Amino acid sequence: MSSPTPIPISSQESSHNHKSSITIPIPSLRPILTRISGLSSHALSNSRPWTELIDRTAFSKPGSLSEAASRVRKNVAYFRVNYLIVLAVVLAYSLISHPFSLLTLVTLSGAWIFLYVLRPSDQPLVIFGRTFSDTQALFGLGLATLIAILVTSVLSLILTAVMVGVVIVCAHGAFRDPEDLFLDDQQPLASGFTSIFGGGDPSFGSASASVMSRV
Repeated sequence: MSSPTPIPISSQESSHNHKSSITIPIPSLRPILTRISGLSSHALSNSRPWTELIDRTAFSKPGSLSEAASRVRKNVAYFRVNYLIVLAVVLAYSLISHPFSLLTLVTLSGAWIFLYVLRPSDQPLVIFGRTFSDTQALFGLGLATLIAILVTSVLSLILTAVMVGVVIVCAHGAFRDPEDLFLDDQQPLASGFTSIFGGGDPSFGSASASVMSRV
């Protein structure tokens, strides 16, 4: 009795179709967080003692509008970091009070940071197998930001919080007598704000210039 002819079984390897859904060259978050932590520490190190800011004996009513404006200018130059912290606290409180606006802002910020700012300009953005140039990515992010601003209350919320913070800063600056403060009149106000976060690090300016050159 002849043995049955074996049936050949062909083992076909399953083919894996690697379809790139989203290809985004995202750098490591550790150096980014380290950089942010360093900038924050440098900014906080430039802050003035809060006891000077709220010293009740230094408050007095300005004699005229010009004196109030002069006080605001001097106090802003001296308490600039403290005033920025006050503005940040007011803005943070407003956003936390509106979770949807906070989520929208975080999503938009994350999209701009990871899809444009941190992405090298020579590496295209690939989403669902389609390649987008640097200009197309910028246009898409700008359009998405515009739509989010129009359909949500993010912009009005931020503007309201900033205006409230500015009112608080101006009111404090007008009534806080700066005569007991050691002001450096040789330091321009704009450079003072730049030095808060730049810290004299040339990489800070070069990073900003590289982003602006792509716009």
